[in-house]
Amino acid sequence: MPPTNAARRRALTDAAIELLASAGVHGLTHRAVEKAADVPPGTASNYFRSREALLVAAAERIAELHHEDTGRAVKQPATLVDLLTESLFTAATTLRGRYLAIFELRLEAARRPVLASALAGLQETASPISAGHHDELGLDIPRERIPALIALYGGALFTLVGAPPEHVSRDVVRSMVEVIVHGCMPRR
Repeated sequence: MPPTNAARRRALTDAAIELLASAGVHGLTHRAVEKAADVPPGTASNYFRSREALLVAAAERIAELHHEDTGRAVKQPATLVDLLTESLFTAATTLRGRYLAIFELRLEAARRPVLASALAGLQETASPISAGHHDELGLDIPRERIPALIALYGGALFTLVGAPPEHVSRDVVRSMVEVIVHGCMPRR
């Protein structure tokens, strides 16, 4: 049975996320995670028996952090455009490494069915969580459109995270969000 020290587990998964962002999926090893987390050799394999388990844990931690951030964001009333603009801008700048890591994991999931399954499970929880946030904010978004909104958000995030950081500004992000929310046609 793996150790139950939650703080150490978080430290290991946070180190894994940093490594995914800086070195890619091929730079993620138990030894590299231990060094980045400043823990004794063998610690990461005690918590995560396989590299795949480490990858899944990193994905789960990213989802946990993302949902915590969105939970805090909805505490302040805002329009959908304002909410998504701030969320995307923060994700593409301040939290860029976290989202570089999740995109590394998504690509790796194409070759790892266990990771793909974990990411699919996380994706399935995104719609009900988003719907709850929309309800809290009083946004009248049809439930059947939420998966498309999430997909468009993800595509915009991929574009922004993949761009040189100096090309990401609030104005650029807001323009993208306005198209996501209102469509490509000019407003009349």
